[in-house]
Amino acid sequence: QVRLVESGGGLVQAGGSLWLSCAGSGSISRLETMGWYRQAPGKQRELVAQITRSGVTTYGDSVKGRCTISADNVEKTGWLQLNGLKPEDTAVYYCNAVLTPLASEISNTYWGQGTQVTVSS
Repeated sequence: QVRLVESGGGLVQAGGSLWLSCAGSGSISRLETMGWYRQAPGKQRELVAQITRSGVTTYGDSVKGRCTISADNVEKTGWLQLNGLKPEDTAVYYCNAVLTPLASEISNTYWGQGTQVTVSS
């Protein structure tokens, strides 16, 4: 069964940095895209960053200039670094990936379990 396994997050001081990783688990043929979304209490889920198989990156407006996303297509793993953390970066961060399982060869969208990030001022 294909799933995403997230790691990182927790309590971080304002001005510090955050590192998250997300690994595809199971029989996966291809990584099409990988990214992170976040959702703060009372707010809609928003894009943090996304990277395509070919390396094209997209960043949310609130993190531009502070965020770097990367991925390894062979290992089906992605990494997110967010610098200059602010209290408003506090949210649950969800890994998102479009993966093609070996069994079906049809790509599907998968979500991680989410990880809490709290930025203390």
